Amino acid sequence: MLQERRIAGAGLDVVDPEPAAADDPLFALENVIVTPHALCWTDQFFAGCGAADVRAVMDVMVGQAPRGIVNEDVVDHPGWQARLAGYAQRFGGG
Repeated sequence: MLQERRIAGAGLDVVDPEPAAADDPLFALENVIVTPHALCWTDQFFAGCGAADVRAVMDVMVGQAPRGIVNEDVVDHPGWQARLAGYAQRFGGG
């Protein structure tokens, strides 16, 4: 599909097998960008992830939706709202 341009382009950081062979056909395609899978393995990245995870847990504990939810439609779902309210009551956020 990439070769036929039915898919306009792709940015990949995971290939199978990994690491890819130097002569992998993906590397010859002009509409593909391939980056190392471990592109962002830094101390700052992991510290930021840890801080974001803790923030998300604390938000939920006080009955708030955590930042960065991918499926934002879930926030308005009655079941989700009930869970958040339960957490807020249980952990003292409301």
